[in-house]
Amino acid sequence: MVNWAQMYDCRSDVDRVPELLARVEREYDSEAWTELGHRLILEHDLVSPAGIAALPWLVRLASGSREARHLAGKIMERAASHHDSDELLAESTDVIAKFGALLDRHLQSRPSDYLDTFRALLAVEEQYHWANVLGDFADDFYDLQCPHCGVEVTVAIGDYGRYSAIRDWNLGDVDRRDLRPRPGEELTGVGRWMHEIAVRDEEVALAEGIAHLFGNAECPRCASVFTIADEYEAANCPILR
Repeated sequence: MVNWAQMYDCRSDVDRVPELLARVEREYDSEAWTELGHRLILEHDLVSPAGIAALPWLVRLASGSREARHLAGKIMERAASHHDSDELLAESTDVIAKFGALLDRHLQSRPSDYLDTFRALLAVEEQYHWANVLGDFADDFYDLQCPHCGVEVTVAIGDYGRYSAIRDWNLGDVDRRDLRPRPGEELTGVGRWMHEIAVRDEEVALAEGIAHLFGNAECPRCASVFTIADEYEAANCPILR
């Protein structure tokens, strides 16, 4: 049983979240869902202890509620942040596993909220970095340093092009070099797992974007070749507690 008297929400209250959960469990209530979102999570990377405590309730509702599914996903995306509820999160292992299975089934229905669901599944698998930064590859940019010469390189993966370049304040992206996507059968680790799911669900743009993201780029300055995802993760992936 959750001791709600110790589960502060983002507004430092301890009694409002259980009341709101009871309301949305009885019937659909848009105002209650909106308030829950504000009380359980903050923007960017913060989640309240009440957010961790609410996971079992949200997962129980998630199969029939888009709001519950999205809110539980956002909480999971922030699960690596400081929330002082590590023990409670550890006790939710079975709930989180059930949520992952639910998300995977939902993905296979090719829903309109595919990317949100995909990111939530990444978080369930503790791929918190990619859960928070992965886009739809329509207009995505990744800024990183060449590991060989140190120059700032912009990597573009989108409808406008897939290239590495030097970004000039006046001229835009100059000295473009085409990216080198990695074939699916050559991908490894999380990149292979992400790609296989996207291919399974016939999400062509996502699968192609992942193949480029986990593929190679050429530095426009020194012409050295490096793996995009490795360099981006090395510079941006937070150290987990």
